[in-house]
Amino acid sequence: MGHLDWGVDFSDRSHFINRELGWLEFNQRVLDQAIDQSNPVLERLKFLCIVSSNLDEFFEVRVAGLKQQHQTNSPETGPDGLSASETLAQISTRVRRMVEDQYRCWRESIAPELQAQRIRFHNYPDVPAAERAHFEKFFLETVYPVLTPLAVDPSHPFPQLLNKSLNVIVELEGDGIGTDIAVVQAPRILPRLVPFSSKTGGDDYVFLGNIIQEHVQTLFRGVKVKGAHLFRVTRNSNLYVDEEEASNLLHAIEEELRKVKRGAAVRLEVKKDCPAHVQERLLEIFNLEEEDVYRIDGPLNFSRLMPLAMQIDRPELRYKRFTPCTVVSLETETDIFYHVRKGDILLHHPYDSFQTVVDFLAQAAEDPHVLAIKQTLYRTSSDSPIVQSLISAALNGKQVTAVIELKARFDEAANIHWARVMREAGVDVVYGVTGLKTHAKAMLIIRSEGDRIRRYAHLGTGNYHPSTAKIYTDLSLLTAREELTTELAETFNCLTGVSRFPAMKELMVAPWALHEGFQELIENEIGHAWAGRPCGIYAKVNSLVEEGIIEALYRASAAGVPIRLLVRGMCAIRVGIPGVSENIEVRSIVGRFLEHSRIFRFENGGQPRIYLGSADWMPRNLFRRVETVFPITAPGMVAHVQEILEWFWRDNVKAQVMQPDGTYKFRERSAKEPAFDAQAEFLADAQRRRKARAA
Repeated sequence: MGHLDWGVDFSDRSHFINRELGWLEFNQRVLDQAIDQSNPVLERLKFLCIVSSNLDEFFEVRVAGLKQQHQTNSPETGPDGLSASETLAQISTRVRRMVEDQYRCWRESIAPELQAQRIRFHNYPDVPAAERAHFEKFFLETVYPVLTPLAVDPSHPFPQLLNKSLNVIVELEGDGIGTDIAVVQAPRILPRLVPFSSKTGGDDYVFLGNIIQEHVQTLFRGVKVKGAHLFRVTRNSNLYVDEEEASNLLHAIEEELRKVKRGAAVRLEVKKDCPAHVQERLLEIFNLEEEDVYRIDGPLNFSRLMPLAMQIDRPELRYKRFTPCTVVSLETETDIFYHVRKGDILLHHPYDSFQTVVDFLAQAAEDPHVLAIKQTLYRTSSDSPIVQSLISAALNGKQVTAVIELKARFDEAANIHWARVMREAGVDVVYGVTGLKTHAKAMLIIRSEGDRIRRYAHLGTGNYHPSTAKIYTDLSLLTAREELTTELAETFNCLTGVSRFPAMKELMVAPWALHEGFQELIENEIGHAWAGRPCGIYAKVNSLVEEGIIEALYRASAAGVPIRLLVRGMCAIRVGIPGVSENIEVRSIVGRFLEHSRIFRFENGGQPRIYLGSADWMPRNLFRRVETVFPITAPGMVAHVQEILEWFWRDNVKAQVMQPDGTYKFRERSAKEPAFDAQAEFLADAQRRRKARAA
């Protein structure tokens, strides 16, 4: 149907929102949660930290890539038609407004509220005299020994400062010293917040950078320090590894990781009081332009406050704690395989405990009837029970295969470590298909049961990471359904061996069949619309930027298909275009938990098809990664997922609605409409189910 003359050009560049600007709108929605005074103050601080962490990655990856395009005069543009230089200009304007709002929120709202709760951050001149002696002792005994003053002169080139490190540029004055500046890098091993030595009826802190500034003179004996100014530089952190040429992928990525710590500078952050001449000197040193500098009126790196936001023992200043519902547990049900054989089990994390998945693998590792385990690993925790179970299984003589993704962004070093540990234990570790990231979330267990071999599988939308499973919303399926587990076995064979990817009926796997599968499902809804049958599309994804999918959705909308899109992050589709997207509504939910599940529902003439999976609607997921999208078929589960989707759409507390210009506004509700927070309702439902199981 894509070739028919619709009387409109669905690929018109005005129909697409720039992906980078769309991402910045997502980060604004995170900032909105920091600004929202109905959230507990330590949770607001957490959101403020996440905004900074998100911006760091945005500059390290997205802005860095755009700068490279600009510097090489690349003619490449996105579907929106903006060049790299045009995009960078709009990014600069939007980020400056965001950073200004972020720091105003800190100065005028969060910091005063924390102070009212006796959590105080002191500028060094305001520190009481009794505590100054403590900080001087702390500096001399703990900080001074690990500081290295680095002169900048013809004999001492400017040091290669680490990415995102906190630094002090020191202005010097004296006879015969040969230079007027030096740099001191704050050791990463030290905490960025140093507490007072004694309790003062609350929690009092001084920033490490202020302590170094105050005592920096001790590093330059006989030389006058005219000024000491904090700054931070962000560098290009993209990995460039030619897998075809790399004889050892693990070693190649290790070498590249060492390089990216000192990649080209892309952003300079300085404190608001930094003199203009010092700022100019830094820009010259880092080969940056005026538009690359951000002057900060507050803490230079909010992400360093995250430990405080997460660890300070003030439960009344946080979201109320909850205990997830345990659907199947080794503590009460000794044979998880029995329950999976009875019927598929659907888990909604974090409302349903991820421990069920951990237990599933742990039991397989010890079960004498289990012959083999196959597992994909994209991200996992530093003390991963998943990895420990795979190691135990190998030591117990089972055939264990782990497809580990060495190029999982910012988790490369951790995955290299786990790859080595597992190999030493006898796990067959492979790195997937050359040129593709393995992002699929899949586990396959092969078990001998009497006179037959049965396969069990776990498929999910999220990573095998027990820590993030407590704060990310995901869906996962435990199944022994033969049609599905057989196709998953074929998928693993393609990842670990040399096979052409076969046609499949159940699984849709990228990059071989997923994009085409989604296109067919969308076109199918168009056919139902034209035939007057029930039709509709409801997709929940993290990001929507792939041009072909967007054009297909535009065709569906033009054909009269109602389309609901719940997109947490960047979204390039534009709503409200006459004749193109009048039947499309886009909403986004940012709340207590990070919405991470991917759900796809197609009305299909009144017989709904529902799929879950690891893939977003992005080019990388559809064409450059191995992704799995799988069907939910049990009637009870279909109804359950449909209820989940309906609850999301009912949300009128956290949900924001996309406007035609690409901005978002909180969904309005009438005075008679009761407040409905989907995540809060899921929590309440989990508590009800947990109590019912315990009764």
